[in-house]
Amino acid sequence: MRSAVRKSVYAGIAGLSLAGTVAGCAPSATESAPAASSGSSAAGTAAPTTSADASSPAGGGSGYKDGTYSADGNYVSPNGTETVGVQLTLASGKVTDVQITQHPSNPNTRKFQGEFAGGIADQVVGKNIDELNVSKVAGSSLTSGGFNQALEQIKSEAQ
Repeated sequence: MRSAVRKSVYAGIAGLSLAGTVAGCAPSATESAPAASSGSSAAGTAAPTTSADASSPAGGGSGYKDGTYSADGNYVSPNGTETVGVQLTLASGKVTDVQITQHPSNPNTRKFQGEFAGGIADQVVGKNIDELNVSKVAGSSLTSGGFNQALEQIKSEAQ
């Protein structure tokens, strides 16, 4: 009997460890690159909302045009696929401002996206856009996958 209980405990611990690993390490949705479209879908598209000083040569030599860009990124949470909106302002290839638009599907997602939104500026403002790869912000690790997906779309649009 004692051996059977021990095996049950070990099996339970192994199952929880596996579930924690899968939930904690899932970087984003399995989508690789967004398909080129004419912007018919809000999720997965990047679009500049304004352009600052069109006379500046490609963001001062950084390879990116100065301006404000927006995109939505998707990621997988234990509750399913979630979306987070990202708006970045670029000047000379550096992030000068970041805004997060939350799209929570439940209270847990609202909590984590809120924590992410509250801490992301400290992680990205003042940094070169090519050096950004956010992994965990204010205790929220899964939202980072959506942010990074949106970041790639913004980088593509800003070139």
